[in-house]
Amino acid sequence: MREGAFRTISGSCACGSMTARGAFNRTGILLALVTLAAIFSWSFPCASVAALGSKLAIFAVAGLVLAVVTMVRMDWAPYTAPAYAVAEGLVLGSLSRLFNFAYPGIVVQAVALTFAVFGVMLALYRFRIVQVTDKFRVVVSAATVGIAVVYLVSMLLSFFGGTGLGFVHQPSIFGILFSLFVVTIASLNLMLSFDFIEQVSRYGAPKYMEWYAAFGLVMTLVWLYIEVLNFLAKLRQSN
Repeated sequence: MREGAFRTISGSCACGSMTARGAFNRTGILLALVTLAAIFSWSFPCASVAALGSKLAIFAVAGLVLAVVTMVRMDWAPYTAPAYAVAEGLVLGSLSRLFNFAYPGIVVQAVALTFAVFGVMLALYRFRIVQVTDKFRVVVSAATVGIAVVYLVSMLLSFFGGTGLGFVHQPSIFGILFSLFVVTIASLNLMLSFDFIEQVSRYGAPKYMEWYAAFGLVMTLVWLYIEVLNFLAKLRQSN
């Protein structure tokens, strides 16, 4: 996304220009929606673990559809981003409840670690301890795509009757190291989100991009939380 494209869009839009403060304010709104939806989903009665899993699948599909729509139509972000936040909150509430059934107390640890990582990454970015360069963006983006390919291959193998890629889910040494690597890449993606907010606000992007930038940051936080849950679960299984 280059500066010229944003200036062209902003010039033809009477909605005003994006600011970094506005993007972080929108992020706070979306996180509040995620939290409220997660609390509702957690407390909603389910007859069995299987029923909870079915509910989780429905919410996950809804969140995926809303995420794709938001990425394709950025100007719809003021409407689709809050809907996505609610859907992901329902996913996280159901998923957290499933993990808590198996590993009591793991959710509190995962939430604390996720926000601790968020704070550390924000501080590293804010004080320029870590610089987000073009090389940094390429490496982190390539690693993220690689992780997505690994997960996709594992899902396809499972779908066609296989066991998937064992290290993705098993609590072996390699599996734990893989999860630690994924958590690290998810954490570094937070810096890409911070950099995106700073760059596009400097470019004079239209106001609706505050919602789009907030959506990207929240999506990264959701991914980080899920990966932290998975990492902690593997550690518990290995003990």
